[in-house]
Amino acid sequence: MFDKLFEAQQKAEEIKKRLDTISVSSEVEGGKIKVISTANKRITNISIDPDFLSSADAEEVEELLVTAINKTLEQAESVSQTEMQAATRDMMGGLGNMFGNK
Repeated sequence: MFDKLFEAQQKAEEIKKRLDTISVSSEVEGGKIKVISTANKRITNISIDPDFLSSADAEEVEELLVTAINKTLEQAESVSQTEMQAATRDMMGGLGNMFGNK
C-alpha cells in the first residue's frame, strides 16, 4: 500500500514538472498585449505593442493587462486540472488493482 502512495507522490511530482514545460497564452486588443504562462501558473512573458503603449493611457493598459493575465491563468488552470484528472484516473485504476478490482 505504501508503495502505491509513494508512486502517487512521484506521479504528482512528474505532473508538476510536466506542467512547467507546457505554455499557455492569451492576447487582448488583437494582439496588442500578450501574456504567456506555464501550466503551473507562472507568468513567463508579457509583451505590449510599442505603438499601442505610446498611444494608450495607463488605466487602459492596466485593465488590458489584468484581462490578459486572468485569461492566461484560466487557461493554465484548465490544463492543470485536465492533467491532474488524467493522473487521478490512472492512480485510481492502480488502487483498484491493489484491492483485487480490475
